[in-house]
Amino acid sequence: MTTQLKMKASQFLTDLQTKGLRLTSLDQEHVSRRGGAGPSDHQAITVDGTTLMVPIYTQTAWASPFTLSDESMGKVTDAAQNKPVSQLLSNSIPLADVTFAIDPEFYKLSTADGIPYSHIATLHSTDVLATTVLQTCIRYESRRKACQFCSIGQSLRAGRTIAHKTPQQLAEVAKAAVELDGIKHIVMTTGTPASADRGAKVMCESAKGIKAVVDVPIQGQCEPPKDPVWYQRMKDAGIDSLGMHLEVITPELRKTITPGKSEVSLEEYFQAFEDAVAVFGRGQVSTYILAGLGDTEETIIGTCRKLVAMGVYPFVVPFVPISGTPLEDRPAPTAAFMEAVLQPLAQELVSLDMTSDKVKAGCARCGACSSLSRFEKEAADVTV
Repeated sequence: MTTQLKMKASQFLTDLQTKGLRLTSLDQEHVSRRGGAGPSDHQAITVDGTTLMVPIYTQTAWASPFTLSDESMGKVTDAAQNKPVSQLLSNSIPLADVTFAIDPEFYKLSTADGIPYSHIATLHSTDVLATTVLQTCIRYESRRKACQFCSIGQSLRAGRTIAHKTPQQLAEVAKAAVELDGIKHIVMTTGTPASADRGAKVMCESAKGIKAVVDVPIQGQCEPPKDPVWYQRMKDAGIDSLGMHLEVITPELRKTITPGKSEVSLEEYFQAFEDAVAVFGRGQVSTYILAGLGDTEETIIGTCRKLVAMGVYPFVVPFVPISGTPLEDRPAPTAAFMEAVLQPLAQELVSLDMTSDKVKAGCARCGACSSLSRFEKEAADVTV
């Protein structure tokens, strides 16, 4: 990072991630995603050794002060990583050299029946394999119950994925991704099915298939199953860490923004966290919290402290408005808001020795959708 960056790395990265990157052109070899589950409308960018998923297709990004130098874009190659290097600018002022994730080798392959591997699982960040096992959801299918920020159905309608990935397909792609591209861990999420397990069953089936052919850590993500026996079943099937995502905290906001999910009460979620930590262990259960949807700083920080005390890792990320969703025009949170939340959270995580690097697999381990891990490093340096 150049000396022109006077702010802390955590502040700079937060600023970049909340404002996004305005691209006038985009090399087709760069890995970016439109629609679908997970970090959509993003581009994986590495700056100063930290990889972030940075919005590029959002309205916020179109007005961002961050751009790339046309002269440098993709013309220099990082010999160590064999990736194109570009120069990041802010209001035309050079800030730092950045590298982009490029298409992995497994994207070139297809199954015997002609399904591209990229329709079964995708590269997140630079070394994470991610898949949405069920690309349909009982919440999404109902206009009254759909989460207002969700775009799980967009990639399916666009023909970029398939509705149900079988354990055999996932195992085939995972093996190739590990062998060809050095994938370090796997994230499996799912739309919520119309069953009491709320996706836990398909997590078990998928994990068993993958672990039969390749030994990599797996995070499963689903809504809290009604019967807590599923936590042990998921762990026995090969799930190493579990994500159950609140996204929104304030009850009134949950009813408005996540109307279907809000039918699972906060009390049920916290009981589920307690039951899951008893099985997976402290720090191996996590929850996504989307900052910028109306929860106050005090609400997010207070809830996060409660979660950390329970042994749950709260992965707080800036809300990204995704095109085609009801919240596409809602602005992303400011960098100042994110810093006010992430700094004290990072200090809490460091003080209780529950940082992201100790999570075995998943979003918290990857960390690319938030600058929280960078705040953790800075908090740890101060503690030392």
